[in-house]
Amino acid sequence: MLTPDAVKLGLKAASKQDAIKQCADVLVAIGAAGPEYLDGIYAREEQISTYMGEGFAIPHGTNESRAHIHKASLAFLQFPDGVDWNGHQVVVCIPIASNSDEHIGILSSLAGVLSDPDSAEKLRSATSVDEVLALLAPEDAS
Repeated sequence: MLTPDAVKLGLKAASKQDAIKQCADVLVAIGAAGPEYLDGIYAREEQISTYMGEGFAIPHGTNESRAHIHKASLAFLQFPDGVDWNGHQVVVCIPIASNSDEHIGILSSLAGVLSDPDSAEKLRSATSVDEVLALLAPEDAS
């Protein structure tokens, strides 16, 4: 669900809204969602913050915005200078496009990675696409 073209390193964002727009733009660019999905991501963020801790946020749309999803995907956007996310510093955004509850498994896997401080730090400071893909690859993929 995470492809090399969906990994973006060394980005800058002027605000949380800018970071969210960049997340949606990547999902659109990889064919995962239509541009209308951005409104759904903004709406979800108004309902509840997608900040997960450890410098990570997982922007995703509302149930209603699923109509604009073309395929289940996620992306990885790294903002080394950080983005203010309602008083928290976010360095990595992992936007999700999912038509069903398949994103629950994604969130579970991500929570496992983030519960390991070393893995979380490696993702925050990753310098290559391959490094990110290796860190986020499912354990059983070999």
